[in-house]
This record gives sequence, C-alpha cells and structure tokens, in this order.
Amino acid sequence: MKKLAAIFFFVCVLVVALPHLFKSTYSVASTNASSTAAADLSTGPIVTHVATPSPVKAIYMTACVAATPSWREQLEQLINTTELNAVVIDIKDYTGTISFIDPTLQGDNVTGCRVKDLQAFVAELHQNNIYVIGRVTVFQDPYYAAEHPELAIKSHSTGGVWKDASGLAFIDVGAKPYWDYIVNIADASYALGFDEINFDYVRYPSDGDLKDMNTTWTVGSSTKAEMVKDFFSYLHDQLKNTGVKTSADLFGLTTVADDDMGIGQVLVNALPYFDYVDPMVYPSHFAAGFDGFKSPASHPYEVIQDSMSSGVAREQALDVQMGIATSTPSKLRPWLQDFNLLGVDYGVPEVQAQIKATYDVGLSSWLVWDAGNKYTPGAFLPQ
Repeated sequence: MKKLAAIFFFVCVLVVALPHLFKSTYSVASTNASSTAAADLSTGPIVTHVATPSPVKAIYMTACVAATPSWREQLEQLINTTELNAVVIDIKDYTGTISFIDPTLQGDNVTGCRVKDLQAFVAELHQNNIYVIGRVTVFQDPYYAAEHPELAIKSHSTGGVWKDASGLAFIDVGAKPYWDYIVNIADASYALGFDEINFDYVRYPSDGDLKDMNTTWTVGSSTKAEMVKDFFSYLHDQLKNTGVKTSADLFGLTTVADDDMGIGQVLVNALPYFDYVDPMVYPSHFAAGFDGFKSPASHPYEVIQDSMSSGVAREQALDVQMGIATSTPSKLRPWLQDFNLLGVDYGVPEVQAQIKATYDVGLSSWLVWDAGNKYTPGAFLPQ
C-alpha cells in the first residue's frame, strides 16, 4: 500500500501542475481585476440559492476561466444543453488567491485570477437553475503562508517555511487561527450566492522532502488523522446552521487504504461532518498493479467500480455503527476524469465508462475534472 500511495502522490503532483500549464491561455486583462474594478457585493444582484439537485452532475471551472466571458459562456452552454446541472468554481485556488474581492479577507497582492463580476455570474447561473459549488483549496496556501509564516509548516533544516515538490507552501493543519479564516471565506462565499462549499487539500502534504517537515502546531500526541478530523469537526460546528451545503475532496485511495497514507485523510473520519464526500478516483492516479492492471488508466470502468464499491461498503458499515438507516442516501460523490495523462487519452467512451461504473455501484451523483476546463461534450447526455 505504501508503494501504491507513493506513486499515487507522484501522479497527483503532475495533475496539480496542470493549471500552471493552462494559465498562459487565459486573458490576463480580464482576470487580474483590481479592487476598483470589482463589483461591490453590497450593491450587486439579489442573492439567491438553488436547492441541491438530485443527482448532482457537475464540471469544474477555474477562476481564470470564470473571469474569461467567452470561455465561461461555452461551459455554461455545455451545462444548459446536456444532463449537467452544476458547476464547481474556484473560490480559493492553489496560489491562495480568493477569486472575489473582499478586503477583510485578502489584499490585492495576489498572483492568481480574480473574477470582477463573480456575484453576477453566480446569479446568472442560478437563473438557468445551475447549482453552484465553490471550491476552496484549504491547507495548500502559499499566499497565506507568506503573510503568516508562523502558521505554516516549517522546515527542520532551515527553520523557514517548508515547500512541497512544486514549490508550494502549506499551512499547518493544527494551526487553529487559520481555521477561522477558512470559515470566514465559506461564510462570505455563501453570502455571495454559492450554494455549496467544496473543501479541497484538507490534508498534510503528500510530496516533497516530507522528512524535513516540522508541524509545530500538532497538539500533544495527536496523529495527523486526528488533527484533520478535528478540523472537519470544527468546520461542521461553525457552518451547520448557516444553510450552506458542504463537501470535502479526498484522495481516491481513501476508499481502499487501511491507514491515512501519511496525509491525515481517512474516509470514515470525513463522512459524519460533510453533506457530501468526493473521492478523487481518477483512474490515471492509481499505480500499476491496482486490481492487477498494468495501466489502471486504461480501465476506467473497473477502477471506478472497484474503488467506489469499496467506499460504499465502508460508508454502509459506518452507518450501521452510528445507527443510521441503511436506506439513507449515500454521501459519496466521485470526481471522475476527463483529461489525458500517462499516455492514455480520455474521450467519450472513457468518461461514460466512469459514469456507468458510478451508477453500477449504486451512486447517482458525480463531478468531472479537467484542469484545463476542456471537456468532452459528447460524453454527456443531451438535455
């Protein structure tokens, strides 16, 4: 399992790096909006919310694409003309940049993309009955680590801020002052119109010189899994009465792993605290040998079917343990792959195979990821 996890982490580094590759295609003029050009949220469109569709069928949209009218309109059209009914938009991305302007949360000294009319865009999506999920990259946050190095994971060797294989800094999971920052972002996003907040990178780092990490904020003898679970619990307690739906992204291996893989993520630790839990079961992320396949990416149906059936079994066992009726709808909602990696191309057959596998294990909702936001239209049923 450790060897499998190590290869899984390596592939994740490749996928995390993909937004850097695609960023050069965005219009800089339309994305790097200043605070003076930003819409005043207090005088913007009337904020509404859309009920969670059953099932959810979503695609991912970066903040850079959301700030590029022609590109976001193409994706909105894709949703309006197919079975898709939801979109996941970056609220806080891998740079730590918050995509809407709020001086109480963040200054203008950011490197990522901002969306000057985000509130109006969310309102437009709602007019088309599109459910809007906001993605918040949590503990990977180079911006906040630079502003508050005392809260970041430190380097044993240098005493400075530790960085992963991509040169990105992480906030220490145990740094509780940062937890309120995440809650405040969630509150502000819901007030802007987002229907659901999706928390990503809710974990310790998975790559780089892990032995050099110094997590000074870990409480006593708490394990990484316990610290992450404490964060889950805190989020739940702070947001449970706000009306916002919540979800958490987990590594796909959490559905089959017997431990926290050194990053603090355990599937059953997340399930009680979120409305939905989204394992990132991209077939290309599973190492050679998974289920006996030399190239798991070449077997999209089998990888999704096996990994998610294991996840469903674990959820059902937890429900029994907690006295929850077995007829209760599952919270599991997998992230599926619509991108090429490791020499395997993905198109209509591969995406549809993953969707079919999701249905075959008894689940109905799914999310589709492509870092470049260039999806396969024919993979989705016409409306």
